[in-house]
Amino acid sequence: MEVEMKIRGLMMDPVTNMPIVILKDVGGDAVLPIWVGIYEANAIALEIEKVTTPRPMTHDLLKNLLTGLDASVRKVVVNELRDDTFFAIIWVERDGQIISIDSRPSDALALALRVDCPIFVEDEVLKTSRIASAVSDRVSQEELRKWLENLGDEDLGRYKM
Repeated sequence: MEVEMKIRGLMMDPVTNMPIVILKDVGGDAVLPIWVGIYEANAIALEIEKVTTPRPMTHDLLKNLLTGLDASVRKVVVNELRDDTFFAIIWVERDGQIISIDSRPSDALALALRVDCPIFVEDEVLKTSRIASAVSDRVSQEELRKWLENLGDEDLGRYKM
């Protein structure tokens, strides 16, 4: 089963200093942090902040390409967590035909923001993520989980590189 999520914000991991995309369940209180690279975080931050660039960035190019091919993104789904790595699928429709495209979650999320399509996470990924957190360092993971769950709007301010 897929759970609809929204990007709640971007922040830096206080321990690793790596960017984290925070996904939050639109109908509940589930939170899923996904660690991403600096460049991927920047692509997401540019769209969150509605920054226009003089030339199309990669995800803008993908959007333009899909538009030019008369195709539309129906949804993106974070569908798997394997060996501490998340996987995603971009679902595209063209001429009534649905096509699934393998993607990194960061790219799928950056594209979803640009085309304004829904973001989903497989329920199993949410469960596996919680189990993986519980198995690893309990204290720091529990503290991080509580910290993420208690974030307010003021904590998710502008993303700084």
